[in-house]
Amino acid sequence: MKNIFIINGGQKFGHSGGQFNKTIAQATLDFFENTPGFEVKYTDINNEYDPAEEVSKYIWADVVIYHTPIWWFQLPHNLKKYIDVVFTEGHANGIYNSDGRSSANPAINYGTGGALHGRQYMVTTSWNAPKEAFTLPNEFFNETSVDEGILFGFHRMNAFTGMTPLESLHFHDVMKNADMQHNLNIYNEHLTKNFITIQTQEHEHLLNCNN
Repeated sequence: MKNIFIINGGQKFGHSGGQFNKTIAQATLDFFENTPGFEVKYTDINNEYDPAEEVSKYIWADVVIYHTPIWWFQLPHNLKKYIDVVFTEGHANGIYNSDGRSSANPAINYGTGGALHGRQYMVTTSWNAPKEAFTLPNEFFNETSVDEGILFGFHRMNAFTGMTPLESLHFHDVMKNADMQHNLNIYNEHLTKNFITIQTQEHEHLLNCNN
């Protein structure tokens, strides 16, 4: 049995109702609830939450799945607040113990004090920007990928806790050219690849090694 913790960071604010990420998060919930071998917990950052309970979800999880739009090239402020509040609650309490350094040699080992080693995380993002804005010469993001650019700090944040990444998935041009069914089909394939196909291959490899 594998434990999956889903975080819907699709914030309701201004003209945004958070519907795209709510739909993707619901697809995640449906996928794992209808697939044997998984247990699921869910948080919507628009709702009230108990920081201590959220810490317990991180500790419980084998995989944390974040769903978030990108606003002004950053995480939405309520998702950032959620992380600040919950990770602070988790200091020396299950998420991280320290920054990893020692007073004997403070110049090394920064970022090695996480308490969530052995766990993984995955992130999906949604963008108004088209995919080509990241890939074509002379376009806005200078041929820098989402994961290496805008999400660099997000990935380092999760590494600080000890978690390791699964493959991300980024949805582009969702405001002007959204095709929700197409996006859901791509996402279902992504989940199948990362949680069914790969795990089946790993299980078969383990069986072969033990024979």
